[in-house]
Amino acid sequence: MRVLRVVDADTYEVEAPGGRARVRLLGADAPEQDQPFGRQAAAEVSALVLRRYVWLRVQGLDAYGRNLAAVRLRPAAFSGQATVALDSLLVVRGWAWAYSPGQAVADRAVLQQRAQDAGRGLWKCGPAAPVRPGVWRAFNRQEKSSHWGSCSW
Repeated sequence: MRVLRVVDADTYEVEAPGGRARVRLLGADAPEQDQPFGRQAAAEVSALVLRRYVWLRVQGLDAYGRNLAAVRLRPAAFSGQATVALDSLLVVRGWAWAYSPGQAVADRAVLQQRAQDAGRGLWKCGPAAPVRPGVWRAFNRQEKSSHWGSCSW
C-alpha cells in the first residue's frame, strides 16, 4: 500500500482497494500533533513513508474505525536489505512509546530504554519530560501549557 498522508506519527491514510483507508500503527504510541514533539515526530515519519509503498498486516479495527496494522518499510525506504518494522523504528529513535494494549512489548521496551539512555527524541530532556498521549488528551488547557516547557526537539 502507498502512504498518501501522515495524520500523525502513528496514523496514516493509505491507498486501498476502493479508495483511501486510515491505518493506526500497532506497537507504538506517538505524541499527538498538539503535544510537545508531536509535529516533529510526524515530520520524521513523513520523511520515511509519505508517497512510498509499505507492507501492512491489518489486525482489526480500533474504536475510531481505523485499521490496526503492523507496518513494515520496504528496503528502499531504509538502509539495508531487510524490511524494517516501523513501530520499532519509531521507538528506538525516540519518536514514540512502546505500546500494545494487552500484549507484551518486551522487545520494544528494550528499544525504548535505548532511546531513553541515549536521550533521543522524546527523551531529550530526560525520562520525566514526555507525557503519554492518553494522559495528554485528558489534560485541560492549563495542564497542557504547563507541560510545553523549554525542551525542544
